[in-house]
Amino acid sequence: MAGQPRIAIIMGSQSDWATMRHAAETLDALGLAHEDRIVSAHRTPDRLVAFAKGAKAAGFKVVIAGAGGAAHLPGMCAAMTSLPVLGVPVESKALSGQDSLLSIVQMPAGIPVGTLAIGRAGAVNAALLAAAILAVSDEALAERLEAWRAAQSAAVAEFPQAEFPKVEFPQAETP
Repeated sequence: MAGQPRIAIIMGSQSDWATMRHAAETLDALGLAHEDRIVSAHRTPDRLVAFAKGAKAAGFKVVIAGAGGAAHLPGMCAAMTSLPVLGVPVESKALSGQDSLLSIVQMPAGIPVGTLAIGRAGAVNAALLAAAILAVSDEALAERLEAWRAAQSAAVAEFPQAEFPKVEFPQAETP
């Protein structure tokens, strides 16, 4: 992965990495450099302000922001940058991520956050959506993204497979 990272992956805490690493792994598979940071809206608000206000100047084109619980990180980041912000709700213990989802998705008009699914699927899809955003002006990336999707389709079996080998039973003879 050569070049300056164009995608930032930010999360509210170290524990969010268990979910957000799936975004990083997906970007790695597509050959996209990314920078991963812990930027808590509640515990490190000054770090959040510095990151969000400086993200564009730092060369980022898309921000993937994951948070759980109150999950203010994606919305607060979006309030301070004009870059696309993709929000990933991290599953919480109390409400299985429903609290995170509602916190991220309910943004006021004028401060958009593209909200993805809760957990691993949301992190993977955030990476794919970030790649698609960049692929609009990057033909080589568009080709890699198409190849990734084709490989995903090819990996799906056409017919169900038995978990156990089929056992042939002798047929009873009919008189």
